Amino acid sequence: MRNILKSRYWSTLSRQNRVWCAIMLTISMQSCKNDEVFEKEQYKNVFALISASDNVSRKFHKLGEESTGYVAASLGGTEPTEKDIIVKLVQDPSLIDAFNRINYDTDVSKYVRPLPTSKFDIESYQFTIAAGDISGRLPIRIRPDGLSPDSSYFIPLRVESYSSYESNPEKSFILYQVRTKNQWAQADGNTIYNMRGKYRVQGASYELEMPGTKVMHPLTKNSVRIMAGSEAYASDVNVFNKSAIVLTIGEDNKVKITSYKNMQVNQVDGDVDFPNTFRIEDDGFKTYKTFLLRYNFVSGNTTYEMKEELRLEFKEEDEKQ
Repeated sequence: MRNILKSRYWSTLSRQNRVWCAIMLTISMQSCKNDEVFEKEQYKNVFALISASDNVSRKFHKLGEESTGYVAASLGGTEPTEKDIIVKLVQDPSLIDAFNRINYDTDVSKYVRPLPTSKFDIESYQFTIAAGDISGRLPIRIRPDGLSPDSSYFIPLRVESYSSYESNPEKSFILYQVRTKNQWAQADGNTIYNMRGKYRVQGASYELEMPGTKVMHPLTKNSVRIMAGSEAYASDVNVFNKSAIVLTIGEDNKVKITSYKNMQVNQVDGDVDFPNTFRIEDDGFKTYKTFLLRYNFVSGNTTYEMKEELRLEFKEEDEKQ
């Protein structure tokens, strides 16, 4: 009887309405199917290596010491795992080649480089995400001394095998980037000191004010690089070789000023206001790293007499990261 009534009801519908009903029924069935797939995917346990969107994990390591960084993995899924996931990584240099091609094409001067094997140790390329846990990590010991602040160094790693569950194919490889830092700067070109400067052309009877900024790079545990005076900054090794100077900070916070490569520079001591020192200043509201510098340098055929105060606001808690 019910089938007869259903048949009579269907026959009373216009052809247009019957087509519309069929479409809505199909959409409803497909929606249910998609919901089932979505719910199933949500329940799956899938792990991924943690990195930025370009699969790079960027880390700073302090000069003058060995430190440990980590390649970490995160596990997704709505249910806790019941088995350990044993993940084995392997170095894959082709990852660096692909990164350079995609990001820099034929501009070889910008290519990232593999971290020299003498600069790191990986005791085991295997780590475990324990049953019930949502993360695991692989330690890497890094020795950054001697690395150039003008280069990016990568350790290329990919998942070679895993014991259970699933790996996210888009996050199954990682480029662990090593950059250097010290107490005064980081080697990414983003450490920028505010400058209150004065200069005089040698022989002139007057000084000129020279406000501005200075980009600082770390070189060693206790030395940094800046441009001399008002020499133009560019992220270019040839520019640094020509116009950069080095500040070496002693344990007594006295600063020694020398040439980076080809710059003619002479430190001038004895100036009470610019005594070639470094200090931490706290005005009760903010804290600053401060250099007071006095030196002469030659640019072209002109000798400049420089007096500089370089200041960088910082927070002590950030220094511990």
